[in-house]
Amino acid sequence: MQQQYCGYVSIIGRPNVGKSTLLNHLLGQKISITSRKPQTTRHRLLGIKTEKEGQIIYVDTPGLHQNQHNAMNRYLNRAALSSIEGMNVILWVLEALKWTDEDAYILNIIEKINIPIIVVINKVDKITAKNELLPYLQEISKKYHFTDIIPASALQGHNLVAIENKIKQFLPISPLLFPEEYITDRSERFLCAELIREKLINRLGAELPYRITVQIEYFKTEEKLIHISAIIWVERSSQKAIVIGKQGRNLKEAGKAAREEMEVLLENKVFLQLWVKVKQGWSDDERALQQLGYGDIDV
Repeated sequence: MQQQYCGYVSIIGRPNVGKSTLLNHLLGQKISITSRKPQTTRHRLLGIKTEKEGQIIYVDTPGLHQNQHNAMNRYLNRAALSSIEGMNVILWVLEALKWTDEDAYILNIIEKINIPIIVVINKVDKITAKNELLPYLQEISKKYHFTDIIPASALQGHNLVAIENKIKQFLPISPLLFPEEYITDRSERFLCAELIREKLINRLGAELPYRITVQIEYFKTEEKLIHISAIIWVERSSQKAIVIGKQGRNLKEAGKAAREEMEVLLENKVFLQLWVKVKQGWSDDERALQQLGYGDIDV
């Protein structure tokens, strides 16, 4: 019997470089919500890919950033940093042709650790002047002795096989850590809450998504129908009005889109009820964060 590999791979990077999109395409299934707005990912999330040769356990993380002005920002950084220690491989996602202060901040963190680091240069499909890519790759290669630097497009699926083949070279021989049928460590309740938040994020303005969180209050399967009730928490009454929208349009459209994806995820019909409530200043209140599911980080 052939020995199997099994190990952990952390996907890190600054906000909005495409980490969650990369995870979803590596798995061939959506488990992590995505949007064009930074800091969409708030929790450490495992994506488990099992093949006959072995198992890769991807760890999707919030974007690492220097801004730690409130409790939510500090939580996001703790969640991301806790997902670096104990890994077999790190995938550091950069955006093609860009280098920011946030990237420099992350480099300062990872150059102190002794773990294979594969740099994924994402969004190469957006480059119009292809001759600019090679000088950029050369510049990145000078910053640290990376294990490899691989240009890719998570959205288009370009070079993902090359990324996985490189990862497998550094995974230990080990029994599988999760049953073969597992795709994530998160519950259906968690995934449904995230789907609701994703649909709201993609329908609201630039600032409001950071003041929204979703809490599943009721989740029950009855015959061929799953009943789900969720609370959307905001920080001010004015935000509540925006989330609901004129004649309830925002809430209705977000709910409909979330319910349709839930039915695919759960392989069942879903009856979804949404409520919008105000909890003053929840994003800068450590106790409120814990009550809303942003608890201690598993290291």
